[in-house]
Amino acid sequence: MTDTRRRVKVYTLNEDRQWDDRGTGHVSSGYVERLKGMSLLVRAESDGSLLLESKISPNTAYQKQQDTLIVWSEAENYDLALSFQEKAGCDEIWEKICQVQGKDPSVDITQDLVDESEEERFDDMSSPGLELPPCELNRLEEVAELVASSLPSPLRREKLALALENEGYIKKLFELFHVCEDLENLEGLHHLYEIIKGIFLLNRTALFEVMFSEDCIMDVIGCLEHDPSLPQPRKHREFLTKTAKFKEVIPISDPELKQKIHQTYRVQYIQDMVLPTPSVFEENMLSTLHSFIFFNKVEIVGMLQDDEKFLTDLFAQLTDEATDDDKRHELVNFLKEFCAFSQTLQPQNRDAFFKTLSNMGILPALEVILGMDDVHVRSAATDIFSYLVEYNPSMVREFVMQEAQQNDDVSCDDDDILLINLIIEHMICDTDPELGGAVQLMGLLRTLVDPENMLATANKTEKTEFLSFFYKHCMHVLTAPLLANTTEEKPSKDDFQTSQLLALILELLTFCVEHHTYHIKNYIINKDILRRVLVLMASKHAFLALCALRFMRKIIGLKDEFYNRYIMRNFLFEPVVKAFLNNGSRYNLMNSAIIEMFEYIRVEDVKSLTAHVIENYWKALEDVDYVQTFKGLKLRYEQQRERQDNPKLDSMRSILRNHRYRRDARTLEDEEEMWFNTDEDDLEDGEAVVPPSDKMNSDEDLMDPISKFMERKKLKETEEKEVLQKANVTGRQSPNFKLSFSSGTKPNLTSQSSASNHPGSPGSPGSPGSPGSPGSPGSVAKSTPQSAAITTKVLYQCEEQVAKSTDKEKNSMKMEHDIKIDVPLDRTTSGVMCEESRKGGLVGLVDYPDDDEEEEDEDDVDNKEESPPLSKKSRLAS
Repeated sequence: MTDTRRRVKVYTLNEDRQWDDRGTGHVSSGYVERLKGMSLLVRAESDGSLLLESKISPNTAYQKQQDTLIVWSEAENYDLALSFQEKAGCDEIWEKICQVQGKDPSVDITQDLVDESEEERFDDMSSPGLELPPCELNRLEEVAELVASSLPSPLRREKLALALENEGYIKKLFELFHVCEDLENLEGLHHLYEIIKGIFLLNRTALFEVMFSEDCIMDVIGCLEHDPSLPQPRKHREFLTKTAKFKEVIPISDPELKQKIHQTYRVQYIQDMVLPTPSVFEENMLSTLHSFIFFNKVEIVGMLQDDEKFLTDLFAQLTDEATDDDKRHELVNFLKEFCAFSQTLQPQNRDAFFKTLSNMGILPALEVILGMDDVHVRSAATDIFSYLVEYNPSMVREFVMQEAQQNDDVSCDDDDILLINLIIEHMICDTDPELGGAVQLMGLLRTLVDPENMLATANKTEKTEFLSFFYKHCMHVLTAPLLANTTEEKPSKDDFQTSQLLALILELLTFCVEHHTYHIKNYIINKDILRRVLVLMASKHAFLALCALRFMRKIIGLKDEFYNRYIMRNFLFEPVVKAFLNNGSRYNLMNSAIIEMFEYIRVEDVKSLTAHVIENYWKALEDVDYVQTFKGLKLRYEQQRERQDNPKLDSMRSILRNHRYRRDARTLEDEEEMWFNTDEDDLEDGEAVVPPSDKMNSDEDLMDPISKFMERKKLKETEEKEVLQKANVTGRQSPNFKLSFSSGTKPNLTSQSSASNHPGSPGSPGSPGSPGSPGSPGSVAKSTPQSAAITTKVLYQCEEQVAKSTDKEKNSMKMEHDIKIDVPLDRTTSGVMCEESRKGGLVGLVDYPDDDEEEEDEDDVDNKEESPPLSKKSRLAS
């Protein structure tokens, strides 16, 4: 059985002076070699990991509070606390600490000598204790001076606290307080104020337990009413006894619990209202007061949670129709405060707390409360609901889906009774002009429909189930105000409060577009939601029009063709263009947002929307020249049309524009010179000669990988011989191809084999049947099939243009149509793929989509290539 005596919770004090739970474990003490001393060790009870490893320093001040707490500071702003489950365990660890520091375990705080000068230390150590003046009326000033002089020194504070405890001095001071009040002795009351304030700054739990006891706490508050800096005393006691009423909505049978609730409320009041705002130096001196309140709240929640009868009565009365409104109002406020107190619990205890509330039926109870007409009750219920959603949204989702299933089982079609629809209705019906409650509820709905916090298990997917439920049962309730206000070309109601509400609804719908997939898409398209939303572009409230535009922009940003077709089919850019034109030349957020949306379409090259915008709205937008967005869209559109009209030339241009296939200037110049040095009479009609390459070495370097590729093709030797004819060009090898363009738009790149069936024909240069034909090399060398994959140069020249053009034009056209493909054929993914068919030896050029990117600086090439292709013959020679 686990030793519960050493079971502790580890707390650290954060920057807001609140205690953060660091986990639960078991504490022990022992020598740690790394720290070179006795240390406190806490290991987590869940996995045995080390939660705390703290060396017991001889100079650290440890405080023992409320019999089960040990608090200390390890650095200037790093406070630690151990909360023990049992007093015995706390006493054992306290004895270990005192043993290391050489202190008497009977003390509640070990001595801290930090910041003491040697002289002060010697003086304090030489005196056995601090002697207090007699508690008499005429000695109050002396007592006040003694307390004030002791605060700067930690050791003197300790001795003063011990003296106050041992002599029962505090209760004697309260007796003097009553005497001073009866005598209206203002001077004595002012001294008592300084004394009590100083005692608070001693930061001593034992003194707080005396001061906050049932018979002393009101006297403490009375002393603090007489601030010397105020002209008149405060009336805190009158407020606590007459104005503040303790309402016991459910009878509390445990007197200790009742006393703890009273004490916590009054101490909280002292901290917040009575004590003056502490200075920077005094704030750390009140850490024990913060701790006192914190642990009181933890204890109250634990005691209430363990009282099953109390919680059962609470929820029974909340859901009982016979409970009157005032009573229910008090019950709801109590439950709200109860949930607020639970925030002080550590995570595992908070889990148990909300699970207990769920088992007790808190969500059905909230349904009843939210159905009430009392605005204050609904507000409190909303706060409780927010605690539940923020803690565990899955618990809320599971409840509303079970509720819907129950309604379906009994054939109930009334969706208005569902809890989530009640929340939506309260958001819609918020009477606050600023819609403060609606904003809070919208945030809760957003949390509930957020897929990021939905669970996915092996048996079910919460996201799918809940979103199906939400769009079936709840979405029509959420969009009802939007649909009701957008039946015409302009919003039916355009007042500020309605516009704010519609903006909230649009914000949630925009969130759904971003995070929900087919659910919101089906809903928008089937219900024509976007068209209704764009009606709000005509609103006089710019924030609402921008919300509508943001909704459309989020849809376009998805680049979903279902959405795009829906937009084009219904001409939904029309209200946007109208709003843009109505905005005129004003440079504002509306202007920038609309331009950004069209710029996104241009940059992302959303082809369908680009064509739709230009074809339908270009005339309205063509005069906008202060940005290049719309002209850029027009250019995109024209390039798309050109590609559609002549896709083959577009493919060739893609290769030309790709820098990977461009040739350097010197190669072009050499080949141009050879072109003009060639006798035209030696050429057949329409033929073009490719001069030998100056880069034979690189061609030969490519032979090995290309040979491997061609071997994998496993072409028949006979077919290879038909495809490529043997030729001898000064000891170098080059494949021969004929490039012919049919009268259609599809170019065919055919190999020599297509003409080899007719030896000696004019179109078969270099064929064995016509060794003396023009263009046939004088000597024959072997031309392997692999050489077909080496650098291929195709030079084609239009026959009619050659005949009619000047030399300069010939040069220009030659440079335009000079194509070099310098890639290994085994890299078929490099942008050009050569494939030889078994029969025709067909070689195809295939470009990739990324080559479709158009460049404005190549418009000249585009224009020249629009001429219809003529029949051409080409011969490759090297």
